[in-house]
Amino acid sequence: MDIKKIKIIPPEGTNLICGQTHFIKTAEDLHEALVNSVPNIKFGIGFCEASGPCLVRYEGNDPELIELARDYAYKIGAGHFFIIFIKNAFPINVLDKIKQCPEILNIYCATGNPVEILYVEDEQGRGVIGVIDGFASKGIEDERAKKERHEFLRRIGYKL
Repeated sequence: MDIKKIKIIPPEGTNLICGQTHFIKTAEDLHEALVNSVPNIKFGIGFCEASGPCLVRYEGNDPELIELARDYAYKIGAGHFFIIFIKNAFPINVLDKIKQCPEILNIYCATGNPVEILYVEDEQGRGVIGVIDGFASKGIEDERAKKERHEFLRRIGYKL
């Protein structure tokens, strides 16, 4: 069995969340979770059904993000995999609601970074085995970098 990967570079101003679930009602439940989390959120959801017709199910409220989620879900094609693209919100704003959906099993990542979805394939199907989120560490934070981090969080409204 070979490890394969698909690279995803979220469009500017877009974050992605992906994970594993276990039931066909996932797409609708995730839609409800997102619209109930953040006013004016824009999103697209793609969900890979793992039995029956094995279709990619999709939902959302933004045509471009729906197409992106649907198409990446289909390319990955791993049973019970889901992917969400969001705008006008950060993953931190919606992750609690997503995790409260009873069918969600795992969150692989929630990021605006380039991502590589690692999966394996055999005669039965595909399975996601991990995610590479962003880039390798380049050093250790110094006092200047710490100050920049603190200022950034306050500038975007996440700290007082």
